[in-house]
Amino acid sequence: MSEHANKASAFIRDEGRTDWHDQALWFVRKKRDIQTKKVDEWETLREIASGIKANVLANLDTYLLQFEENALKNGAQVHWAKDAAEHNEIILNILRSKGVKKMVKSKSMLTEECHLNPYLIENGIEVVDTDLGERIVQLRNEPPSHIVLPAIHLKKEDVGETFYQYLHSEKGASDPKYLTEVARKHLREKFLAADAALTGVNFAVADTGGFTVCTNEGNADLGAHLAPIHIASVGIEKLIPKQEHLGVFLRMLARNATGQPITSFSSHFIKPRAGQELHIVIVDNKRSEQLGRADFRKSLYCIRCGACLNTCPVYRRSGGHSYSYIIPGPIGSILSPGVDLKKHSAMPFASTLCGSCSDVCPVKIDIHHQLYKWRQIIAEQGDFPAVKKISMKMMGFLFAHPTLYRIAGKMGRGAVKVMPRFLLYSKLNAWGIKREVPQAPPQSFREWYLSQEKYKNR
Repeated sequence: MSEHANKASAFIRDEGRTDWHDQALWFVRKKRDIQTKKVDEWETLREIASGIKANVLANLDTYLLQFEENALKNGAQVHWAKDAAEHNEIILNILRSKGVKKMVKSKSMLTEECHLNPYLIENGIEVVDTDLGERIVQLRNEPPSHIVLPAIHLKKEDVGETFYQYLHSEKGASDPKYLTEVARKHLREKFLAADAALTGVNFAVADTGGFTVCTNEGNADLGAHLAPIHIASVGIEKLIPKQEHLGVFLRMLARNATGQPITSFSSHFIKPRAGQELHIVIVDNKRSEQLGRADFRKSLYCIRCGACLNTCPVYRRSGGHSYSYIIPGPIGSILSPGVDLKKHSAMPFASTLCGSCSDVCPVKIDIHHQLYKWRQIIAEQGDFPAVKKISMKMMGFLFAHPTLYRIAGKMGRGAVKVMPRFLLYSKLNAWGIKREVPQAPPQSFREWYLSQEKYKNR
């Protein structure tokens, strides 16, 4: 079994939690559907957003230089990082040059991707995630399990126990209001003591050199406005050409992510305030390689709304920590093979190819088609477990010989009827785990078809 299959098996052992996780995410998906139906021009917005992203990627070099030029005019300092190592080193050098020892950080999947937190902590910097969900998983020393809802795998009782252990809250407390107050008091102290703040970037605007950060807690604002140094990490794909295009994406992001009309805080940063430094770190980290793959280029349209995770039947039932890449779910299963094909070769198979992910994507990424294309590439390169290679060759041989296929079908139908349960439901039959094998039909479709009077009388 693959790493994903093993971790998914561990997750679903707790059936109650698995059902709860599934239902919680489907609840968010239903909220998304309600909100999108309230916007008559929703499909038009999707078309426009997809077209804007296509234009950006086709002219990415021009827009990047335009963004840098305007950001510099605004008084920001711009840095370029080709990979995660350069990104982390640039940020550490900024912090060291200013004697920073404590930094607060709002949600940024890019910094998770670059493993910034452990790098800075190893180099003597205290890093505190200030998004509530991110702070919860940071205290637990876990990665986020969802790109928008990082602690969705945890119940309020889990959070209460975590806060009791690390923040000295009341033992056994699970009231959300009380736990939120505990977190607020704890984080306010961190905000006030911080020497620097780091934010992610939802949208970087080429014609202004500014950027927009969307949160529901206001933590990005509090960090960036209190600290004397603001660092913003942005992937090269987060660019949009003009300020007016924000109206398209801001109408779509929160509706698709959490079923809200708009995020509580959509904060626009253009220039540093008096006495503050603003550093923008523009990161590639293999995005240009993905840009060069014609079949997978559209994956860079992603605005990280998380809707494909909320709708995916595999993600909802297997949990985000079953995925081998920091970005889980359908979109992560497209991005991860481009990062390391051998390490993440199982990810494109963690899907039913039902197409629901493509249906909900606000920028019309053909997610399930790209997953299928990755499967073809992986099959051609032979990056399969030995058992799967052998079984696929055997099945290919069987399908190529109709007579043998019909004999095997008859034998299989007979075996299912008479085989003892302890043999049928064993480790050798993965489909028999937590499933009842369907009752075998008395005949194959071909046998039934040949038996029809209509066919006999032709």
